Amino acid sequence: MLKKIKEIIKSILPSIDISQISESTRFSDDLCFDSINMMVFSIELEETFCFKFSHPVVFETLGDVCGYLDSRI
Repeated sequence: MLKKIKEIIKSILPSIDISQISESTRFSDDLCFDSINMMVFSIELEETFCFKFSHPVVFETLGDVCGYLDSRI
């Protein structure tokens, strides 16, 4: 799952070195994601993992995303 998430991040930020990304990587502080990046990321998550967000969710780290997806899939 983390590999797929890294691929999504790479598609949004092509210049990022995804080998340095871990579950503790923070979206805003480490990746400098803004609200547009998070919106695109959310859409890509839905398409990649075949689900729809039913309510707003705040992700601080990649680990938060993994935990959320584990509970959904």
